[in-house]
Amino acid sequence: MEAEKKWYVIHTYSGYENKVKTNLERKVQSMGMEDTIGRILVPVEDEIDEKDGVKKVVKRKIFPGYVIVEMEVNDRSWYVVRNTPGVTGFVGSATKPVPLSDSEVEYILKSQGLDQAPKHTIDVVVGETVRITSGAFEDRLGTITEINHEKQTLKLDVEMFNRETSVEVDFSQVEKDL
Repeated sequence: MEAEKKWYVIHTYSGYENKVKTNLERKVQSMGMEDTIGRILVPVEDEIDEKDGVKKVVKRKIFPGYVIVEMEVNDRSWYVVRNTPGVTGFVGSATKPVPLSDSEVEYILKSQGLDQAPKHTIDVVVGETVRITSGAFEDRLGTITEINHEKQTLKLDVEMFNRETSVEVDFSQVEKDL
């Protein structure tokens, strides 16, 4: 009988979160433990950093000093994670790590865009005209100038005040103009 994977929090040296993630992913692969240790996350969020009047979006760690790991805890997996350089231990008691609750996991995965929300697909090409169906530019037509499948957004040129204005909309906010 196979044990179920749960999410655990591992404590790392501050600033070593990404290094721990990379090292652990390599270890899991080289030791063939993909069935025991699953996803490894360093939760981040976008933050706007302003310096000298210039705004820049930077990724900021939500939980500095921690990495979240989806795994089945057994002696071997515990040993592999515990002995990864930069790891200081599991969150929980010294002998038995405590898994995150389902609601905590759901919150973290949602914040990282990993909640498996259905993705919108749209069959359009650059240069094509679409109608905006919601938002501030509802019922306006726009010409597609850029398609970002990863973020599921389109950049459109929309005519406003007798000139073209560039706007960004989600795939879900447009439909093909017939």
